[in-house]
Amino acid sequence: MGNSVLFISFFIFSFGFLEAQKAPAVYVFGDSLVDIGNNNYLSLSIEKAILPHYGIDFPTKKPTGRFSNGKNAADLIAEKLGLPTSPPYLSLVSNVHNNSNNVSFLRGVNFASGGAGIFNVSDNGFRQSIPLPKQVDYYSLVHEQLAQQIGASSLGKHLSKSIFIVVIGGNDIFGYFDSKDLQKKNTPQQYVDSMASTLKVLLQRLYNNGAKKFEIAGVGAIGCCPAYRVKNKTECVSEANDLSVKYNEALQSMLKEWQLENRDIGYSYFDTYAAIQDLVHNPTSYGFANVKAACCGFGELNAQIPCLPISSMCSNRKDHIFWDAFHPTEAAARIFVDEIFNGPSKYISPINMEQLLAI
Repeated sequence: MGNSVLFISFFIFSFGFLEAQKAPAVYVFGDSLVDIGNNNYLSLSIEKAILPHYGIDFPTKKPTGRFSNGKNAADLIAEKLGLPTSPPYLSLVSNVHNNSNNVSFLRGVNFASGGAGIFNVSDNGFRQSIPLPKQVDYYSLVHEQLAQQIGASSLGKHLSKSIFIVVIGGNDIFGYFDSKDLQKKNTPQQYVDSMASTLKVLLQRLYNNGAKKFEIAGVGAIGCCPAYRVKNKTECVSEANDLSVKYNEALQSMLKEWQLENRDIGYSYFDTYAAIQDLVHNPTSYGFANVKAACCGFGELNAQIPCLPISSMCSNRKDHIFWDAFHPTEAAARIFVDEIFNGPSKYISPINMEQLLAI
């Protein structure tokens, strides 16, 4: 009985505190750009950031499951909001199975998974990840449990003020560009249109379960990552970049249409492509010295062999845009998050995140 009273008192206090925040919680969906450790709980996955030198600049100086030398965008957005980083969903499920309570769900959850895509089949090369449809399934379970805990009305208010981050699509682009079979079955335009329409259905499911404020990132300049540059005499692969541009156009068109169908939605779209291109073409303006090579890896551009404990690693991670063959450094991620919060329309539209918080 005593424990029950303590739990209820703690729950009421915590919920009251959260309700006082501009954004009481952050719910994160996506791929390795915002995964903070979900893949560590997937036994078959080969897409895990668990080896040194990952995490070398994280406060613990240890690998955390983040595909970065330090913090990633999920951490940095939470920092901007004055919130702790939303914990990995699979870690919370593990705790629940160990008789822990579910109150952590109210503080936000991160469902993102390295290797994930909009389509279920996007993770074939990584053997196991949590594709976006499954991430949305998990959120539906969380929504159901929270509704039982605090009631539909209170939950609705809580979720309407929370931020829903969606960073996905890069692995689908990689999948198409690297698959002759997909290219035979779909023109580039057909493929990106299918990506956007599938994402719309999944976003609608989130909306139907209380989500109102969305921060949605477009796909970056895929062809300029070290893994692709090394295939093209160190230059960006234009065909891959063109596919990214086509998808981002389809995504923006879909978002405008979707908002017209659901007038109480607020969304902020981040043009990751434009942001990365700006860093690539104007590196010194942002304090970068190397725009082509990975900081950690082996071979040409440090991109021919992954970042391993015996890999070569740059001494100054802050002067590299890319940490490994695919992922940005914490320094680059910080610039992106600054632009997400108060960037100009060149990078963020129709509103930035500060404006999104205010609606």
